[in-house]
Amino acid sequence: MSIKDIGEFGFIDRISRGCLIRPDSIVKAIGDDAAAFQTGADRLTLVTTDLLVERVHFLREATSGFNLGYKALAVNLSDIAAMGGIAREAFVSIAIPEECSLKYLDDLYNGMKRLAAEFDVNILGGDTTSSKTDLIINVAVTGTVKESEILLRSTAQVGDIIFSTGYLGDSRAGLHLILNNTPAESAALKELFNAHILPKPFLREGLFLAACRDVHAAIDVSDGLSSDLGHIAKESRVGARLDAHRIPVSPHLHTFCSRFGFDPVDFALAGGEDYTLLCTIGRDSADKVARTYLSKFNQSLYPIGEITDTGRIELVEDNDKVRVITPTGWNHFKDWNDEYRSL
Repeated sequence: MSIKDIGEFGFIDRISRGCLIRPDSIVKAIGDDAAAFQTGADRLTLVTTDLLVERVHFLREATSGFNLGYKALAVNLSDIAAMGGIAREAFVSIAIPEECSLKYLDDLYNGMKRLAAEFDVNILGGDTTSSKTDLIINVAVTGTVKESEILLRSTAQVGDIIFSTGYLGDSRAGLHLILNNTPAESAALKELFNAHILPKPFLREGLFLAACRDVHAAIDVSDGLSSDLGHIAKESRVGARLDAHRIPVSPHLHTFCSRFGFDPVDFALAGGEDYTLLCTIGRDSADKVARTYLSKFNQSLYPIGEITDTGRIELVEDNDKVRVITPTGWNHFKDWNDEYRSL
């Protein structure tokens, strides 16, 4: 058996055994968007980290340093958002190949600094080293959350309504444009391109959801709707049923799919890197939370399905036919021979 046989998540399950040596004060170890541990009365510290590797996650010649730096921090802030936390400090480690210009590196850090300033995040340090061939960036972010408000993947309840904080599938469409050297000559294509290279971390929205007692579980959409909802189902030991016609698809994605012959629902299910938040809310409070969310953020909280007791992820299609779906988002190692994940 090789690592390709078990994939990214099988490998995580394999190495997680025996890692927790001192369980006291640990609220969440491996298995969620961030680790969480107690540091004070009703306060938890959150820690998350993400590694971006050239030719796996991005092509240096096809993205600006600013956009790469922005996204490197954004994906970590999204993990803090998914836990309902406030982002605090960031640490950046980078391995630099000889031919990478100083201007590119300056732009990369400017991208991180711009986003850090928006969310009041300090960049406190990290490590630098040389690389033989590829640019490698690792960002770690700490955050805080009230213990009584932390959002986890493992706390969804049967009957909960599933919501998304934004459109799904746009980032995958943007990646398609980049991989196929398709110019973003229209406003619609430009929006899809930006959805991929400049993702929005839903930190303020995550704080709001965490403060709502009937919001039970959450995750950010990094690997794709089907995969990330599958994580909630697995950790919560539940199932889920999605309504195809309720999955939020942007007008830009409809335009893209009509032009290139794709199914927008398939893009939403298998896209990844949208970095919207999925959350589950108790049925009795779902409408009220959605109305308050709309009033506060002037954007919709989209209901897309419900949590069930089947243990399966199901999709109700437009003809009312129900089919079981399997996770189709990104999975490192199993997808070794596929297109690189992102730019």
